[in-house]
Amino acid sequence: MQVDVGAMAVVAESLNVEIEALDRAGLPVLVPGVNSEAALQQPDDVRFDEVRGLLATIRRLESIVDEETIALETGKRIDFDEFSARKSLSMLEFVRLMRKRMHLRGETQITEEIRNLRQKLERNRIILEMHYDAVREVATIIGTAIKEAESDGTYSATTLRESK
Repeated sequence: MQVDVGAMAVVAESLNVEIEALDRAGLPVLVPGVNSEAALQQPDDVRFDEVRGLLATIRRLESIVDEETIALETGKRIDFDEFSARKSLSMLEFVRLMRKRMHLRGETQITEEIRNLRQKLERNRIILEMHYDAVREVATIIGTAIKEAESDGTYSATTLRESK
């Protein structure tokens, strides 16, 4: 089998041009599987970028949770739909990154940030629950007041007992 050296050179050159174009385009890099040997032997700069990206995502989520928690604690008027959407999107981003970078679980900085995030989420949950309970209580009071204002007492059980 004969190989045309000139044709091989043209193909190699065109491949190099395509690879350089892809590098400049900034397309996503295929990350090896969690259990693959390549994932465990990544260059330090790639691993550092992955850690930095995951930490940025965690901190962005923490910021949203802190903002909502502070607004609830100080009694500021907030848009619950907006906070819910922002938290959901950030959580989705976080979960996706964690799935792709399971090999980073051994990173102490990430573990610590996730622990802090979990504490902030728990505090946020408690404050949201208190807020919800207060709203429910106020709604019950208003509902009862409306019923009493609309009724003249003619058909109520209390009126029947009082008349006997």
